Amino acid sequence: MSNQVLRSGTSVGANIREGKRPQSDADLISKWSIALKEAEETQYWLELLSESGYIDNEMYAKLNYQTEEIIKILVTVIRNRKASIQNS
Repeated sequence: MSNQVLRSGTSVGANIREGKRPQSDADLISKWSIALKEAEETQYWLELLSESGYIDNEMYAKLNYQTEEIIKILVTVIRNRKASIQNS
């Protein structure tokens, strides 16, 4: 499970990085949507690690909070970019 967190968690950053220099608005939305899905997957693995006792409640709360903040940012960026495309 910890390997899954490593994979999905680092994929978030990799896809955000790729989206920093998009070829188009659609490319940015695609990369950041993948990052959002990976962040959601990371939350899932963190829940399993917590429920199975591999990480304590304090660590889970900290990591889940940080992941939730990343999710909120990604959702906002994706929504705003889609809205700007529709309005142009």
